[in-house]
Amino acid sequence: MLTLKNTQPDFAELASKEWLVTNGIGGYASSTVVGANTRRYHGLLAASMNPPTERTVMVSKIEECIVFNRDCVFGLSSNQYPGAVHPQGFRYFRFFERKPLPRMKFEAQGNHILKTVFMVHGSNTTVVEYENTGETTFKIRLTPLFVYRDYHALAREDSFFDYWMKRENGYYTLYAHFGATPLYFNFSAGEFVEKRDWYKKLEYTRELDRGLDAHEDACSVASIDVVLKPGAKVHLVFSTDEKMVTEDPEALKFNELQRIESLVPKDSDDSFLRDLMIAGDQFLVRRNSTEGYSLLAGYHWFTDWGRDTMIAMRGLTIATRKQEVSRSILATFFRYIDRGMLPNRFPDRNEPLEYNTIDATLWLFVAMYEYYQAFHDLSFITEHFDALTDILDQHIAGTRYQIRVTPEGFLSGGEGLAQLTWMDARVGDFVVTPRHGCPVEIQALWFNALRIYQYFAGTLDKPFGEYRQIGDRLQDNFKKHFVRPDGALNDVLLAAEQQTPDARPAVDGSLRPNQIYAVSLPFSLLDREAEKRVVKVVREHLLTDYGLRSLSPEHPDFKPVYEGDPWHRDTAYHQGTVWPFLLGEYITAHLKVNDWSEAAQKEALALLEPLKRHFYQQDCILGISEIFDGKLPRPGKGTVHQAWSVGALIKTLLDLKAHRKKGRRHAKIPFLEARSVFF
Repeated sequence: MLTLKNTQPDFAELASKEWLVTNGIGGYASSTVVGANTRRYHGLLAASMNPPTERTVMVSKIEECIVFNRDCVFGLSSNQYPGAVHPQGFRYFRFFERKPLPRMKFEAQGNHILKTVFMVHGSNTTVVEYENTGETTFKIRLTPLFVYRDYHALAREDSFFDYWMKRENGYYTLYAHFGATPLYFNFSAGEFVEKRDWYKKLEYTRELDRGLDAHEDACSVASIDVVLKPGAKVHLVFSTDEKMVTEDPEALKFNELQRIESLVPKDSDDSFLRDLMIAGDQFLVRRNSTEGYSLLAGYHWFTDWGRDTMIAMRGLTIATRKQEVSRSILATFFRYIDRGMLPNRFPDRNEPLEYNTIDATLWLFVAMYEYYQAFHDLSFITEHFDALTDILDQHIAGTRYQIRVTPEGFLSGGEGLAQLTWMDARVGDFVVTPRHGCPVEIQALWFNALRIYQYFAGTLDKPFGEYRQIGDRLQDNFKKHFVRPDGALNDVLLAAEQQTPDARPAVDGSLRPNQIYAVSLPFSLLDREAEKRVVKVVREHLLTDYGLRSLSPEHPDFKPVYEGDPWHRDTAYHQGTVWPFLLGEYITAHLKVNDWSEAAQKEALALLEPLKRHFYQQDCILGISEIFDGKLPRPGKGTVHQAWSVGALIKTLLDLKAHRKKGRRHAKIPFLEARSVFF
């Protein structure tokens, strides 16, 4: 799948490249390609105690060195400390590859060691394998470093954490403190030498970059000395599941490789799409509280969010034809509809559900429509049709946060400090992008919800006249209030409390990417010429190599760089920062207004090339970052592996593949094909 070779041993460069493996229940293992942790979120075992939440880092890393004699040791590890890197194992690093598991090769004095890391699917279990791939026998010393903390926190040396350990039944059980969740630990060969120590002030450079506390202490309790002959292996197993540490590591590895292989159709001939589908599976998790599937929004720190799930699943589960998973996710969210709204997120630690979103519920209609187009599962639509009706009725009558329908047919919402759209950054009482009123993408989504409901109602022979009338009224008024003379769309028709006496209706004319949804969603509010003008404006002002800017560079509030402490990062988040997931919407709109011409398809594939290089060579290897800088987008920022970023690319590639397979002009919009059925 991928090989990165080390031609110049530069620590900063190597430590900028990360890897990630997951276990399907919210847990993960992650670090850099040279094994130096650079984030508080890195660790060999971040266990999910209440899947997919309550993630707890239990194993930080393993210190590795080749031992020649008492006075001659070659450290293969690398750690950043204040002002120094020690040991400097990156000098012995030769290559990193995903085939498909992460593997790192080191060579010191003619001795070769290949390190492989994987997790057991469905279990908080990490296996680390070391193999002698050279021709000489050597001794390797492996020293696990332990912490016990929430994955957002940092550990400090503390006598409370005594790491009490016992050995029985051929493996070790480690308790970080009295009452802590036990960690089970085993190894397949070697001599166990107990020796306790604290590694002080490990420095995490990515946390420094984020303006946060960046130093941690980790505890070692013992080392394992292993003499490895050529071709020999040793496995270290860490788990919260006691039975797993007695399983055969080779069998566990075989099962994981088989599982990964099954994720992609056997006839897949696009290696990029294949690898994206494997990477996309990392977001799929089982949720204990619902006994069903859910989607994590991004690694390392996001949980499952309503908006992100509805958007990401279009590519991750629907386009990839994972019907059971798609149905389970949708059914889960239907269970939690309240006052016509989907929850914005399932909290991490038993807090109440949050319903502070206006768009997640509307995205449900789009996901349901694409689910039906993919699977023709009319029984599922029938089962939830009344819930869809109730959602529309609640929005028309008025629900939380003053969400209501205006006389023009628009959907308006917002009150106080609550930010309901995806541009929801807030620092204390400072709202970065206030969008109370009628945001442009909300109107596009509301229109689609109404039209999709009509489509389902017509298919099921149900009445829909009232909802059709609102949609017609919305479409009639949209051009008057949102379309600007240059063809761009206003971003927000402001709420009454934000309007000024000399300008009614007041608008926020900021040039933002939200307008692309008026073209890219299944049912369009605009005629073809107006659609072309929107695409042209977005292309000229917002399109970059890695996605769409969240604000035009010509705007006085444009922030060219996303960096610094939480204040500076949050105030730049939606003020110019580039978002890769929006590239999928742009490409869809671009293909649509160009009638899916051959030239448009070639251009679409060319637009994906920078993100393809990023996926294979930069930041998280085989991951797509959440965001990039607005002015010169190069290194990834935010989370290193974002669900809707990956989902957007998968959907785009599968749409292109489906069109080529059909060998005919793509349908203009499915809605028009169905119009004669019920209009």
